[in-house]
Amino acid sequence: MKLYRSILLILLLGSGSVTAQERLLERANRQYADYSFKPAQDIYQKVVDRGYVSAELLQRLGNSYYFNAQYDRAAESYERLLREFEDEATPDYYFRYAQALRSTGQLGRADSVMERFTELTRSLSDARAEIYQANRDYQAEIQANSGRYDLTPFAFNSPYSDFAPSLTGEGLLFSSDRDTGNLARYRHTWNSQDFLDLYEVSPDSARGQRVTKVDGVNSRFHESTSALSPDGNTLYFTRNNFKEGKYTRDEAGFVRLKIFRAEKIDGVWATIEELPFNSDSYSVAHPALSPDGRVLYFASDMPGSRIGAADQVAQSDLWRVVIREDGTFGEPENLGPKINTEARETFPFVSSEGILYFSSDGHPGLGGLDVFATKLDYLPWKGSVQNVGTPVNSAQDDFTYVISDTTREGYFASNRPGGPGGDDIYGFVENRPLQFECIQAISGTVRNKITNELLAGATVRIIDEQNNEVSSAITDSRGNYEITLDCNQPNFVRASREGYVPAEEYLSPSDGKPRVVDFYLEPETITAGYGDDLAKLLQLSTIYFDFDKANIRPDAEIEIQKVIAAMEKYPSLRIKANSHTDSRGPDAYNLALSQRRADSTVRYMISKGIAPERLEGEGFGESRLINRCDDGVPCSAQEHELNRRSEFIILE
Repeated sequence: MKLYRSILLILLLGSGSVTAQERLLERANRQYADYSFKPAQDIYQKVVDRGYVSAELLQRLGNSYYFNAQYDRAAESYERLLREFEDEATPDYYFRYAQALRSTGQLGRADSVMERFTELTRSLSDARAEIYQANRDYQAEIQANSGRYDLTPFAFNSPYSDFAPSLTGEGLLFSSDRDTGNLARYRHTWNSQDFLDLYEVSPDSARGQRVTKVDGVNSRFHESTSALSPDGNTLYFTRNNFKEGKYTRDEAGFVRLKIFRAEKIDGVWATIEELPFNSDSYSVAHPALSPDGRVLYFASDMPGSRIGAADQVAQSDLWRVVIREDGTFGEPENLGPKINTEARETFPFVSSEGILYFSSDGHPGLGGLDVFATKLDYLPWKGSVQNVGTPVNSAQDDFTYVISDTTREGYFASNRPGGPGGDDIYGFVENRPLQFECIQAISGTVRNKITNELLAGATVRIIDEQNNEVSSAITDSRGNYEITLDCNQPNFVRASREGYVPAEEYLSPSDGKPRVVDFYLEPETITAGYGDDLAKLLQLSTIYFDFDKANIRPDAEIEIQKVIAAMEKYPSLRIKANSHTDSRGPDAYNLALSQRRADSTVRYMISKGIAPERLEGEGFGESRLINRCDDGVPCSAQEHELNRRSEFIILE
């Protein structure tokens, strides 16, 4: 976070009051720079109440309320900032003002402010504006997704802050700053609450369940959000940048967050180590594991994150990193602009069904942090992000959502009114799952069926069951195409090109995995010359004969009739019917058998009206094999079948 000097304020104050006010502001600025928002806001508010106002002061006062979820007070400060210092307010303050208005139930005013935010960021490619424009009916979506949960009590909330539930199989981990009776109390000045520790709800034979501190990982400073490996032996958790009993600060004086990993040895958490992509210069926090434990998801403001223009207070993106078999890590990967915005995306959780849940105030919601969900099938991610609706989401901050896909039971935390503490954990049962948009990537090539030539400029269309065209794509110079479709419903994929007979494939609803669909288009006009095989040009199916026989079977008649039709259309056409066998059997026998079959084919065509002088027939036995399946070479039935073929060679 960049520190600003109150130059405008100092210039406006009288000489008699500058010293006192400046001392107050210097103290507040130091606390603000250290994320000490609660004490800072008290001082900023006192200065404003005395009538000393600047754009910077209102920005910081508004932020101190906003990031402590006091959205009604934040709205007041931002409204005054935009009214009195409009030229000095960056677009981020319009966005935060809109979010604060949503949290106070002023949805109409919030949308008006978002329209202004969209105008101001038109040339900046701001994800928040793009998402808002693409989801102008977001309130209808929230309404449609609401009512799917029954909230249940969580018996272990305290008058303090309880949040970050994490499923452990038999129990639950969570973070709390509850009073445990310790004489030494360590205060965290972000919101003037005590430092956080990890607690565990575990089975107890006498009381059913009991809450204890997690041994081996708690320190004098913050421990929060945690994730347990599938085998229960590795714990990832968030902690302040704390080494050898002291805070470690970055160049600007901030104490960053880091993810640590602990291993369970003989039932005790030990060998605690920080992850290699942590940094003293940015925060890495809120771990979540993929169902197989091989991918770690987390929140960070590391380089590559989308950061708003106003400042860098509490902004973060969602990232992921592969955990190798030896426990080392790959390179962290940003989840991309469809999920991440310039605002806060944080507190990820991945269910066993591959659904990513996270909290954000960058996607359209009810105000503050809302819980959102998306299917994480593939990256680069192309799916939709959905607000999970009420009653999980409210006008306040709702976060750290977890769910068991087996029982449909889960937990989340919220600072909504009515709970015993500042943040409280709520249990729930999901009685109706979200319906996700299913976007499936289809790719492939379009070729000439006769020559196998790649066809550039062919059109590939997606047609729904009502025969409406949904989308289309054009093949490139290599005959390749890429297109997407809604895999929740049946579709036809149809390829066409001028001079070719269209072809299509029916695709039923699917799981959305990418699919390759290649097309082979038949030319409407076939150009043939001396020596060409009419069987290939007409794409004849294999002409089969019964074993050791030469009579024409009914299925072979259909294919030969295609040749007859071509000869009737072109009276000058003369052809030679060649017959081939596979290598099984004596050479002489195969030669004689193939000749009988060639003669049988010619006789059949003459019987159907083709003049004898236009036809010849010859059998080649096994002398012209087209693969390796010679005498004594082991081959499959399919490989041998390729050699048992008929040809209709053009003579004239």
